Formats: sequence, structure tokens, C-alpha cells
Amino acid sequence: MFFPLLRHLILTGILLVVGSGWSQNSVQSAIDVFANDPVFANASVGFLAIDVATGDVIASKNPATCLSPASTVKLFSTATAFQVLGSDYAPKTRIYIDGTIDSKGTVNGNLWIRGGGDVTIGSRYYNAEGIEDTLLRVWADTLLKMGIKQINGAIIADASEFGYQGVPDGWSWSDMGNYYGAGPSGLPIYDNMLRYVFRTGVTGSKTTLKETIPVIPGFSFHNYISSGGSGDNSYIYGGPYSLDRFGTGTLEAKTNRIVVKGSLPDPEWQFAQEFSRILKGRGIAVRDSINTARQMTWVSPAVRYGSMKMLIEHKGKTVGSVAWWTNMKSVNLFAEELLCWVGYSAYGTGSTDNGVTKLENYWTGKIPVSGMFIKDGSGLSRGNAISPQHFCDLLKFMATSKNFDVFYGTLPVAGISGTLSSVCKNQAAEGKVHAKSGTMNRIKSYCGYVETKGGKRLAFAFIANNYNCTSSAVVDRMEKVFNAMALY
Repeated sequence: MFFPLLRHLILTGILLVVGSGWSQNSVQSAIDVFANDPVFANASVGFLAIDVATGDVIASKNPATCLSPASTVKLFSTATAFQVLGSDYAPKTRIYIDGTIDSKGTVNGNLWIRGGGDVTIGSRYYNAEGIEDTLLRVWADTLLKMGIKQINGAIIADASEFGYQGVPDGWSWSDMGNYYGAGPSGLPIYDNMLRYVFRTGVTGSKTTLKETIPVIPGFSFHNYISSGGSGDNSYIYGGPYSLDRFGTGTLEAKTNRIVVKGSLPDPEWQFAQEFSRILKGRGIAVRDSINTARQMTWVSPAVRYGSMKMLIEHKGKTVGSVAWWTNMKSVNLFAEELLCWVGYSAYGTGSTDNGVTKLENYWTGKIPVSGMFIKDGSGLSRGNAISPQHFCDLLKFMATSKNFDVFYGTLPVAGISGTLSSVCKNQAAEGKVHAKSGTMNRIKSYCGYVETKGGKRLAFAFIANNYNCTSSAVVDRMEKVFNAMALY
């Protein structure tokens, strides 16, 4: 009786030791297998997973190597906005007149729209399709209720307090004409997006541009898009403030209406155009043509608006609301505007450069930032370079912040929501990984938190650059690492 019992106890002990060792090394084994895959023979791979509570390293692979992170940069943008501005901060858009209103309801002067970077005006994330201009109509009705019937002047849009860089440094020519390459503005409208409506013919024939939404007077589109293939394989080229756009590629053949999304050339100008159109539609006459502050001599806001009369002040959506869309759906424009809000709050001008400067200054001393390079808010710039260690330091810091709950709530959940809804579906990591994804040409990344089977919360960063396979093949391999972390 003694020897069988002893044998049982010894075997049980061995299994417990082996099981414990497997648990401790399974994540490291998984990342080692990943990195040794032939498709990464010429690639750069970085990985780090830490215990948020203790800071202990669970597994790593080149954790200090700075890599191109793509959209996971949005973690820095949203975290900075939460920390610097607070989740309840909201930008303001104001309407002024620089003249008087007479007894007949005539404004003897210009009507100014002073932008504060409210990215939600006309946004498809906050407005139903077809009624994106609802807020502008509300403003027009407000002016009517004030008795205003005519404007003996111009509608002037002013986005000057956010600068006129157009797009951040490092953005590619192949990106900035497309909808995801729309740059930030002091007066964003309709997600700074231009919809091209095409009709296609038989395979090989030229497509026909039926209309653009919104309409842009003076707009010129050079159409080299042909009919053929399946779906939308077209690309739009064009820079900020240019009314020339070029289209290449293919669109599905024999389709009466197919919509391609591009970037709006000049949001400030378009804002004035749209509001002028709505005012006239509501019966308010506007004598002069529209204008923008970019086309006028610069004057400081304090001087420009000091003697004007403010008629309307609109408070936009909060940091918390915009950040949710930013991370959940990876909205580039929202990330850029959040960073600009940070710069505006800190320095009075909401440029990307000011936002980056405040971001760097805020995190210096809170986490190690040496060797980290951030050039924009969305991750579209190829000039971004961030290590897994930088990301994990940020995530560990945020885990103890008063803003953690709202920050954590913006992150997509594996197999359930946002850009991670199809990742680890029906696998061990489903519902356990809360992370931001990043995807660009030859770049795949995920950074966030894992709630493990053993009751721990891990912070992790996983970046792969220049791999020799498809993006979906990289995700398939990354899922094995996610599952190992979830089972830890």
C-alpha cells in the first residue's frame, strides 16, 4: 500500500512542477515559435508582456527595439488626451458677426465661424446618412429666431487657431487623397471626407463620375479608374487645399452606383460653403461670396474677435466620446484632432506639432521616453517609432490612472468588438484581450491588456514589420500568442 501511494504522490508532484513550468514559459515559448517562423526571417519582431500589478516580465522578444507601430500610436494620443484634458473636455465652435443688426434683421457685416476643432460636426459616427448637416440647420434656425433675414457681407470660416499644415509630417502621397488620409482642421466637417459616386460599365471600360458629396465648386477630377474586378480597388491621389484629384485602379463592373471615399481638400472652405448653402435655403440672403481665414491676413484671435458679437456657441462631443470611436474603430481623423486639442489647450494653437510637443513633455518623467519618436496622432506617419517597452510602460501607468476605466473601455475586445471582433473568435483569448490594433503595408501590431485565466492582468505590445506573408497570416500566428497569454 505504501509504495503505490508514494508513487502516486511523486507523479502528482512532477505533474504540478511541469504544469507550473509550462504556465510560466508558455507565453515565451509561443513568441519564440512566432519569431522563428520562416515568414519573419527578414522581419523585425518586438514583443513584451508584463504583469501590470508587479511589473514582472512574463515574456519578451526585442522589447527595446523601436518599430513602426501603425495605429497602435492611437493609445498614446487617447491616453494623453485623457490625462491632459480629462474625459469631459469638449471643443467649442462659435459664430460671430463683425457688424450690427438693424431693425429689418439685416446684418451689416460678415458672419464668422470660429473653429475649435470639433471633429464630430457632420460626422457619420454621430449623424445618420443623408442628414449630416443637421447641426448647421439648427444654427440657421437659431439665427432666424434672432430675427436675422439678410447678411450684407460674407460667410467667413476661420480654422486658423489649428494651423494650416494640412496633414502631419511623414504621411504618404498614396494615403492623403483617400478617406483615411484626411488631415485635421480647426473646422472639420463630414469627417473631412469627400464621397465620389461612380457608375461602371463592362470590364475594361472607363468609369463615370456621377457626382461628389458634398459638391465642391471648381473641383477637378482626373479619372483613370476602370471597370473590372470585384469591389473597390481604386485609389485617390491629391494633397491638402488642392482642388485637383486623380483616381486610379478598378471598381466592380456593371454597377449603377458605387461610392468611393476620399479626403476633403479644404474643410475650412467647405464649412463656409455648406453653411452659406443652408442659410440661403432657410431664406437668409447672403450678399457676398464665402471666404476663409487662410486666404486673409492673419490676426490674433484676441484682436479679431475682441470687438465682435458672438451669436452662437456650440459645445461638441467630449474626449471620452471621441476617444471611444478613435480606438474602437481606429478613426484616424479623430486621433489627429484629439492630439490637436491637446496642443490647443497647452499652447493656444492646435497644430499637430504642438500636440506632439505636449505629449512628449507630459510623459517625460512619468515613463521612459528615450528613443521614442511620435510624428502624428493616428499612426499613419512612417516617421513613428515606438518600442514594446514604451507601450507597456504607458499601459502600466494608465492602469493606475483615475482615467483608467474610461481608457480601458475604449479598447476593442478580442472576438467581440471593434477592430478585434474577428480576432481569436471561439478561442481561449476571446473576451480576454482588450487591445488596439495597427495595420499598414507590411506592419501589424496589437497593444493592450490581457485578463488571464490565472487572475492576472497583463500589459502587452506586439509589433511585426516587413514580414513575408499576408496580414491575415500574421494575425493567425499572433493569435497563438494571445491564447497563451489568456491561459497564463
